[in-house]
Amino acid sequence: MRLALIAVGRLKDGPERELCERYRERAVALGRTIGFSGPEIVELPESRGRRPEERKRDEGEAILARLPSPGLIVALDERGKNLGSEAFASRLAAARDGGTAHASFVIGGADGLSEAIRDRADITLAFGALTLPHQIVRALVLEQVYRAMTILAGHPYHRV
Repeated sequence: MRLALIAVGRLKDGPERELCERYRERAVALGRTIGFSGPEIVELPESRGRRPEERKRDEGEAILARLPSPGLIVALDERGKNLGSEAFASRLAAARDGGTAHASFVIGGADGLSEAIRDRADITLAFGALTLPHQIVRALVLEQVYRAMTILAGHPYHRV
């Protein structure tokens, strides 16, 4: 299964980008051994719309244009569910084992995700009730993808 992280906005050079790249590289290396490729990082420009709804619509259209079809869509949204790491790993494994060719993890812009994206998502996840910066959410997604792979591979990284 090919993995992609599709995010509105660009990470600048610095510790957040380095952390994201560290987890991405780990996931790429381990994923090859258990039926995953990627994750590829797709950065989309922020909308220049004047109103939040206009920006969400523009960014949603850009995200939709980059989503492979068919495929699993995981939206990161504050209204999403809290899912434990093992349950998350099980969902990824079930999709992979069921023949799903692509899984996309979607992070919206500063105004959040459009209704169109939330409606299309197969899973909507939240990392708790806190409002988190997008660059931190990106690092968390990549770490959880790597963690899911370690769980599936029986690697000792994940300890309960």
